[in-house]
Amino acid sequence: MDWKSEFDRRVSVFPGVKVLSDEPMKRHTSFRTGGPAARMAFPKDAGEFLLALSCAPEGGPEPFVMGSGTNVLAPDGGLDRLVINTREMRKLEPGPDPYTICAAAGCSLRQAAEFACTRGLTGLEFAHGIPGTVGGGVCMNAGAYDGEMSQALSGALVLAETDISYLSVDALELSYRHSIVMEQPRTYVLQALFRLRPGTPADIRAKMETLLQRRKASQPLEYPSAGSTFKRPAGHYAGTLIEQCGLKGLRVGGAEVSEKHAGFVINRDGATSADILAVIREVQRRVFDQTGVTLEPEVRILE
Repeated sequence: MDWKSEFDRRVSVFPGVKVLSDEPMKRHTSFRTGGPAARMAFPKDAGEFLLALSCAPEGGPEPFVMGSGTNVLAPDGGLDRLVINTREMRKLEPGPDPYTICAAAGCSLRQAAEFACTRGLTGLEFAHGIPGTVGGGVCMNAGAYDGEMSQALSGALVLAETDISYLSVDALELSYRHSIVMEQPRTYVLQALFRLRPGTPADIRAKMETLLQRRKASQPLEYPSAGSTFKRPAGHYAGTLIEQCGLKGLRVGGAEVSEKHAGFVINRDGATSADILAVIREVQRRVFDQTGVTLEPEVRILE
């Protein structure tokens, strides 16, 4: 029996867990590319997440956990894997202590920032425009406009293999686009606890709006992308290096280095994942040849 048949047999015992077969990844990634995932599960809470994960057969392909797919480049040929999509794990509630909120992994960072705003809590404004989920944001210590998750996070509920534990922000070892979660196999963020500060909702809203307008003015939000394509190299800015190398507008098929912001590779016109990857590799090659700087993709490239 292949892994898909075995998974189907196991998960059928839990009819509450939504599972789709041969689900196109392009429906779930911000690049709007990617072939079908053999199986995609949509748990609504941590319990269903554990059930879906436990149904993956031993010895089969490693399950892939994703949120809103804003940092993922999925292959055109699809994935012969179980994909666990956390987008329906969206519970948001006040935390156990004053000025705290709890957010499930599938909550968008925008939703978390909005919830904090309505409660008069400041500290998440920077996350309002980041197009990702809380789980992914914790994993990669997402940030923008001089803010990052480590500044607002108190800790997270983490599943490691079969054990669930709470890790403090220090134990998560957050650094630039990195956390300890990224280093350990079969380790996933289930929920985050944010410790914020009291503020005025009107002031918080005004700051979020200001940051949103800055994004619209400087980023190609009208095209599918994964945000910043490359990590910031030490002592440099990726977008500046790419622009200085004359690579704005570099195009392969429907993929292009944005003319508006060179740090973004965009799906300008029906790009495939192969087109996008070809642009990424060509940018890396030419920037290294001209500057000696190696650009590391911030985007997770699946194979």
